[in-house]
Amino acid sequence: MALARGFRQLLDDAYARVETVSVPDALALHADSGVLFVDVRDIRELARDGVIPGSFHAPRGLLEFWVDPDSPYFRGVFGEGRRLVLYCASAWRSALACQTLMEMGVSSVCHLGGGLRAWRDAGGAVVSMPDG
Repeated sequence: MALARGFRQLLDDAYARVETVSVPDALALHADSGVLFVDVRDIRELARDGVIPGSFHAPRGLLEFWVDPDSPYFRGVFGEGRRLVLYCASAWRSALACQTLMEMGVSSVCHLGGGLRAWRDAGGAVVSMPDG
């Protein structure tokens, strides 16, 4: 089956539109209370690979519902006005999620280039998934 637009085209389009934050810049942003790191990976990945300390988990499939204040699933953390830095394992899902949030009207959103792998490889802290 031939697709009109495969995942690579979707990624290329997203990368052309969204802001990608380098790991060194993200490491500097991590201490900023006006920034929220948002992990869009599957819960099993968090348990297996750990998380960036202080990040908030919002599964990719629920993100749009959790961000929209008109949704019954809205999470208040997204109404605090903080800059959002989305991340996943390798920056594919976070780029697509970032583009979606931009299309929804979220203005202060970017994603972590290279994802958690690049963060860890650069010496960024990773901790076990918190209980709960």
